[in-house]
Amino acid sequence: MAFYRGLGRAATPFLHLLLAWRNRKAKEDPARRGERYGRASKARPAGALVWVHAASVGETNAVLPLVERFVADDVAVLLTTATVTSAKIAEKRLPAGAIHQYVPFDVVPAVRRFLDTWRPQAAFFVESELWPATLSELAARGVPVGIVNGRLSRRSWSRWKKRPALAGTVFGLIDRCLAQTDRDAERFRDLGLADVVVTGNLKFDSEPLPSDAAAEAELSAVIAGRPVWVAASTHAGEDDAIAAVHETLAPGHPGLLTLLVPRHPRRGREIAGALAERGLTVACRSRGGDITPETDVYIADTIGEMGLFYRLAPVAFVGGSMVPFGGHNPIEPAQLKVALVAGPHLSSFADVYRELDHAGAMASVADGAGLIRAIGHLLDNPDAAQEMAARAEAIVAEGRGALEKTYAALRPCLVHWGEAAK
Repeated sequence: MAFYRGLGRAATPFLHLLLAWRNRKAKEDPARRGERYGRASKARPAGALVWVHAASVGETNAVLPLVERFVADDVAVLLTTATVTSAKIAEKRLPAGAIHQYVPFDVVPAVRRFLDTWRPQAAFFVESELWPATLSELAARGVPVGIVNGRLSRRSWSRWKKRPALAGTVFGLIDRCLAQTDRDAERFRDLGLADVVVTGNLKFDSEPLPSDAAAEAELSAVIAGRPVWVAASTHAGEDDAIAAVHETLAPGHPGLLTLLVPRHPRRGREIAGALAERGLTVACRSRGGDITPETDVYIADTIGEMGLFYRLAPVAFVGGSMVPFGGHNPIEPAQLKVALVAGPHLSSFADVYRELDHAGAMASVADGAGLIRAIGHLLDNPDAAQEMAARAEAIVAEGRGALEKTYAALRPCLVHWGEAAK
């Protein structure tokens, strides 16, 4: 830990180079770069304040109902995230009484500046987003620390096991862990975390992704009568497989429309160019492109509209699963009654995907050829697609309840909760 903290101090003068590189990649908001150094861009409200950190979009969506519960109890919430996309979602969906800031770099000067300003009564980290310098600074100030919606993949657990001294130190700084599953709880305990409670997956309790009613009505009218499917939250390395699905199925499905929603909207132009080279007619939403009868692929390279595009298609491929990323959240399409198809890389939501698969509530494919067959089958058999979607929706409904268990389990972690919340 001492070495890690020292390394962070030594790296601090060079962090501007990292920010410059991330700015070029559109991974930072240059207008708010001070927040990454712990400089607040908003004032701290009076009274009790809880710090909740969610790394990215999925974690942000999952923890928003918990944030709302804190605010309803008259406790202000500081939500930090690390990505531009999650910041924009927070801006749209955070309730009054909650504030968003970018998380500071995990270096002592930035963390101390951040904590000096915000003075949280407790800090909760979503899933497994843990930063050693931040945890040690919180411990030095006596701030209770918890993990909420705790998830630890086999891969992450194995990495920590290879560094037992660091793992023992880091996990020893956490007061309570609220794990998603028994398997997650076992892994956290194995790494030295004593107080672990299984409360379930908050993502089952999240509200369905929102959709703009006017946009939904407009696009529904435009694509009415056409066979349509959506490739959601896709990553580099999956575009060719998606294009191949369209090229193979289009002759047997006149008017086929593929909705492609890249995980990182900045990839929209790149994807459009690659698909156009294959002879496909492409329109990009970010550039005002319209869906015409000739449009083969509509690239939804915007932020916060995933709920809209799930509502427009009866069948969805969930991206990040044909490449070794781990797959994205299958609960979101299930909540919206969309038949789900996913590739072989599902470690990020392994337990949820396993339950869906065992119940016949999804189609699991091994490669691009399997993806073509699965999408084709579901488009040809709408009753089968509806049955699959209904099974997935039922599983999600059965999994609800984590929010209440989580909220009840967090209260012992708070310092002077009763007095501060009055």
